Amino acid sequence: MVKSSHGFRSGTRNKLKQRPDMRPPITKFLQEFKDGERVLLMPEPSSHHGMPLPRWKGVAGTITGKRGRAYMVQIQDGHMKKTFIVRPEHLKRD
Repeated sequence: MVKSSHGFRSGTRNKLKQRPDMRPPITKFLQEFKDGERVLLMPEPSSHHGMPLPRWKGVAGTITGKRGRAYMVQIQDGHMKKTFIVRPEHLKRD
């Protein structure tokens, strides 16, 4: 048999499913956030750039900075603090 893939979106057929007529409005891609603002990581399936892993779907974090069009989001994972670089279409105000 062929070895199965373990890529970025493997096992996410239902997690990242989106109907074609339910595409997000352009304002979702243009939203702005300020440092210290609380956000939820919610991957937008129609945009692959700057998408956090599906494991972190629904996790709350804090904006700590900006890199180009993307934002740096810091989350608490147990006792560790982790920083993600995420584009605004994958973020939702908490």
